[in-house]
Amino acid sequence: MAMEHVISYYSETVLEDILALPDTLAARYVVLTRRMVAVGPNLGEPHTQAMGNGLFELRLKGAEGIARVFYCTW
Repeated sequence: MAMEHVISYYSETVLEDILALPDTLAARYVVLTRRMVAVGPNLGEPHTQAMGNGLFELRLKGAEGIARVFYCTW
């Protein structure tokens, strides 16, 4: 049985700001975070990059451009 991971946000405002990204970027965020819940926080490149000490970068690419979301694990 696979372990399901949990994503918690520092504040509701952080989540609101992420979901307020342009449509294709917000959609990509939803797709990638669903995958992260299923398989863990490190999806590997080109989706995530480990920055060290539990800090990761989530890379979003869509029709409107690119966005980066930083997150940590413990």
